[in-house]
Amino acid sequence: MSDSSRKRRLAEVASTSLNVLTMGSATTTDVSHKIRLLLKALLAEADPLKELQSVKTTVRALLEICKNEENLDAAAREGTVGAVVPLLKQACGSDDPSSVNPPVEVEELERDICFLLGLLAIKVAHQQAICKAGALRTLVALVARYAARGDPHLSGSAAAAARRAADAITNLAHENNAIKDRVRGEGGVPHLVALLSSVDPKVQRAVAGSLRTLAFKNEENKALIVALGALPLLVQMLHAEDTTLHYEAVGVVGNLVHSSAPIKRAVLEAGALQPIINLLSSPCPDSQREAALLLGQFATEGEYKFAIVQRGAVAPLIEMLAHADTQLREMAAFALGRLAQNADNQAGIIASGGLLPLMDLLESRLGNLQHNAAFALYGLSDNDDNLIEFVREGVVQRILACDMIVQPSRDCVAKTLKRLQERLRGRVLAQILYNMQGAGGAARARIAVALAALTTPDSPSPAAKRVMFLEKRTVHVLVDALTDPHTPGDLQAQAAASLMRVAEACGATSPLPLDPEPPEPQRVYLGPQYVNSRVESDVTFQVEGRPFYAHRIALQACSDIFRSMFDGHYRETDASVIPIPNIRWEVWEATMRCIYCGSVAVPPEAAQELLAVSDQYMLDTLKRLCEAAIAEGLTPDNVSAAFELAEGFNAPDLAKRCVLFCLAHHAALVAAPGGSRAGYAVAMQRMAPRLHAALAEHIARNADAAAASAGAAEAGA
Repeated sequence: MSDSSRKRRLAEVASTSLNVLTMGSATTTDVSHKIRLLLKALLAEADPLKELQSVKTTVRALLEICKNEENLDAAAREGTVGAVVPLLKQACGSDDPSSVNPPVEVEELERDICFLLGLLAIKVAHQQAICKAGALRTLVALVARYAARGDPHLSGSAAAAARRAADAITNLAHENNAIKDRVRGEGGVPHLVALLSSVDPKVQRAVAGSLRTLAFKNEENKALIVALGALPLLVQMLHAEDTTLHYEAVGVVGNLVHSSAPIKRAVLEAGALQPIINLLSSPCPDSQREAALLLGQFATEGEYKFAIVQRGAVAPLIEMLAHADTQLREMAAFALGRLAQNADNQAGIIASGGLLPLMDLLESRLGNLQHNAAFALYGLSDNDDNLIEFVREGVVQRILACDMIVQPSRDCVAKTLKRLQERLRGRVLAQILYNMQGAGGAARARIAVALAALTTPDSPSPAAKRVMFLEKRTVHVLVDALTDPHTPGDLQAQAAASLMRVAEACGATSPLPLDPEPPEPQRVYLGPQYVNSRVESDVTFQVEGRPFYAHRIALQACSDIFRSMFDGHYRETDASVIPIPNIRWEVWEATMRCIYCGSVAVPPEAAQELLAVSDQYMLDTLKRLCEAAIAEGLTPDNVSAAFELAEGFNAPDLAKRCVLFCLAHHAALVAAPGGSRAGYAVAMQRMAPRLHAALAEHIARNADAAAASAGAAEAGA
């Protein structure tokens, strides 16, 4: 075939293929067929550089196919790499490409082949095949050619070829450390650094992207890039108005400083800090994210913690916490968390409004966001003055209500709460109590809720608890919120939970003992064999028309009522049969069994009757057992009736258990049929005196015991 015929044939193939590409969507089979036609055209030419126009058209057609990522596997499978890499080598020419100054048409062909290889290299599966074909050395040679010119004003086809070669190296080395090492071994890094000085922003962006990839988790490349003097050029790019430029530059810097303290210091000494802080306000979210990440890393350097804050980083970081981009919020929280490891920074972040946005992130259902926010709040909690704000803003109770996704976040939140609890003392506690007394309505109640949330059995001290809850009337504030029908629902629920927490902290929730009390010296327990026994019986009770035999010595030893009955001037004193009206036989028998044995099993169905008998005859042990049995069976449906029963029969322990049940089951009581927040408030108004009395008794008792113990220890010393 003559040269003119071959040329005509190549042009026809390429033209036909391009025409087909402009038609609608094609199947995989159609695409493979087109690729085979184009590759056949390329391989049919013995000297492609003599037919540049046709070859360029064919390569461009292949390139257009590969711009669709779905076609990359087909292109590789049909042998595109094996066809274009030799062509690139031929176009590159001399062993010393720096001495080559090819015509524009050749540079355009090189550009398109580099572009094509870069697209194929997007898929990890094709990276090795491209390198095995020898493309990497040729790509490095192309970069070397344009770097050797030393012309910062590189433009046109030369700039485009350099850019596409750098892009191809980037994609080949992506997540492939072996290829990163090979690029360094081929001498590519110095040439890429040299091209950073190009005034063409596309070239700068491409080589910065390549350096970014080569530096990622590759210590040798990082050290080499810094040693070659890249930092000043990268700092210049950080100042660029072009968002694509400063994004790539901040990315390179980020990968350079990762896990390398010496490079981190070198970057800071090169003047990178202020432009990176400025990038927090970039219109490019990616640049903002990288800048925030870098500032978090810089904050590990002691002196730079202050400089970062002083140079204006806090306000934009806090603003980023509300950004729609999740990763941006995550990095902003990360940076603030690192900055919050300094006392002055902690106060500054709170003063700048960072507390509530961080709390919002903690309440998200995204693990990384939660964890970074938890770490930042942990840092902020390490400051006495900040505790006042945690309390004022209601953050303490929000932290307690958060559902952490991962265990490290839960651990961090637990440490934060412990820190806050440890700071609830002295000046800080006095200030919070002052703020509570000066606040009104819901604000006062929320401070009281926070104080209760920070209370544990061990913290604050018993004396401080007495001051906080009794003398400064925090319990009254909480009870007022609980019993006011107009209190918002969430605050009423928080007040109930807070009072329950105070009760737990002072020991008021200890369960009623079910075991019998140890026998008292004046009591006589004859044993079960004498219950309703004629043996030695000296008194008979008439119960439901039936005789019940008893023994005065046992009855007199257990109750003042029986002592008065038998020793006083009552008709029962000398009576041989004493009628017992209005008490069922089973109830009286259980009562006698408790007197004779010191204990009795209280059937739930008889507990109320037995409670009435225990009150009538002043049988403390039986009353205690009845209170415990009724308390065990409390439900939202019967708790009000049980409380009235306790009040009617002077059963303070049962009354207390009813109050505590209502505190612990606020939601169920409000949601029960006929229940409401207003109804709950009215019910608690009836119970409030018992609640006050129980809490005051336990708090005062604990404080007195602690003071006595301290006094004894001091005297012993």
